[in-house]
Amino acid sequence: MFFVSDPPIEAKIRKMKERVRWQSPPLVERGIDQTRMVLDDGLNDSPEFSFLVVGDSGAGPHRGHNPQRQVAKFMLEQRDNSRFVLHTGDVIYLVGSSEYYLKNFISPYREFLVGGEHPKRIAYDKMLFNMPFLPVPGNHDYYDLPFVYGLIAQASQPLRRLLRSKLEFDIGWHGSGSGLAYTKAFLDYLKGFETIGLREHLDRHYTAKTDTGRCLSYQPGHFTRLPNRYYTFRSGGIDFFALDSNTFNAPIPLPTTTQGQAYRRELENRRDELERQKLQIMEDSAKLRHDVPDEAEQLDDNRAKLEQLEEVQIDIEKQLAADGTSVTDLEQLDWLKQRLIESWNTKDVRGRVIYFHHPPYVTEATKWHQAQTLAIRTRLRWVLDAVANSVGKQAEGRPLVDLILNGHAHCLEYIRTLDTGHADSNLNWIVCGGSGYSLRRQRFEGPELTESFGGSDRAVAKSLLYVGRHGQGSQKRRPYSFLRIDVSDGDPPKFTVRPFVVERFRHQWNHMEMEAFTI
Repeated sequence: MFFVSDPPIEAKIRKMKERVRWQSPPLVERGIDQTRMVLDDGLNDSPEFSFLVVGDSGAGPHRGHNPQRQVAKFMLEQRDNSRFVLHTGDVIYLVGSSEYYLKNFISPYREFLVGGEHPKRIAYDKMLFNMPFLPVPGNHDYYDLPFVYGLIAQASQPLRRLLRSKLEFDIGWHGSGSGLAYTKAFLDYLKGFETIGLREHLDRHYTAKTDTGRCLSYQPGHFTRLPNRYYTFRSGGIDFFALDSNTFNAPIPLPTTTQGQAYRRELENRRDELERQKLQIMEDSAKLRHDVPDEAEQLDDNRAKLEQLEEVQIDIEKQLAADGTSVTDLEQLDWLKQRLIESWNTKDVRGRVIYFHHPPYVTEATKWHQAQTLAIRTRLRWVLDAVANSVGKQAEGRPLVDLILNGHAHCLEYIRTLDTGHADSNLNWIVCGGSGYSLRRQRFEGPELTESFGGSDRAVAKSLLYVGRHGQGSQKRRPYSFLRIDVSDGDPPKFTVRPFVVERFRHQWNHMEMEAFTI
């Protein structure tokens, strides 16, 4: 039994293009670049600036406490010193439904919204931010509910009582609509305009001029829509590239060899075992009382375990279904390659930051061996290798990208790659996915990541910081987190990373700023 379903990649790409009227005549006629925007916030574009980073936040309140709200309130103390907020995906759990934007996004982040003093009056598709709030979609922002399960979840059945009253999954009648709710919440939903209205809208809001044509002008307090599911913008001489990794994470097909068939059987057995574990957790949860604090926290843990097991199951199903016909979003990857090359050939650009949901490098307990992780890593390497071949000596020993930000893993982690044999060597990677939803532990194998080269394993990356769930029983700690990143003047720039943590321990909250580090 699956709680969620993930639409096919080809459906995600097609529907997202339809929603923004990708390259329709009125846009082409005006020379509009739908993958670029300008932050028209009225501020001086200083080479020294700061920005905030959050991710995997959209959980809403837990039993009597709300980690996401605690993080948001702590973020407010850093807002005046920051130019914008990046969100690394999974804005809404469990299935990105429009039904849960009020509870799981609008209410927790109300101070970042115009009219936020009355959050119940804000429609999810009418949100207006008072400072740039710039997300990328996560897998949960695309998830849907199996139709039959949606009916069961709303019916007066034992399953509904178990899942909603005990484990409190945020599920309703429907899911995300293959990302439709995310589109209406954050993107410029051009599909909703008639032809005449569309032209007027474009002439009003796509007025910024860049070297790639006209583009969207993002104006805090006036117009805060994104042009596309992936996009780029520039701040203080730093190019930021936002990607949708949900469309290039299809697993590589299993080999048809005897060894490949044996691995397929191993995956099928593991999938069945995960299903048994899920049923056992559900049975155990039925015995717990949500009005007893320790048992309530155990219910939260059980909900997290179920979601984690489901995620692994989905990854296994994707591996089993991969047959060589799976779609990879080559259009987006080629766009990233070309824009990175252009960035290196632009005199005014002194640094580059990429952010997207699925991390290519991570030591959270379940992610490193997932097929989606390998797929993302392989395809990003393809892009970076091509960029390295193009810019050549132009980089002068500098990394092709100064910083790569991800979510998906429910933790805060800083990783530096070693010699990978590719152009992603010696890069800085930060996972910021612990901003509200259930936290995860670091894998027992430890901080070093290895890959197989010619039959032998070689270290390719090392985790230098991990902030996630740890401890057992009464000593269990839940440190939720966000970042403020300060960008210095100079070429190359320096990035000072300041981690902020709100930790729940023994039913109490503690707020702390961790030691900063510079990369």
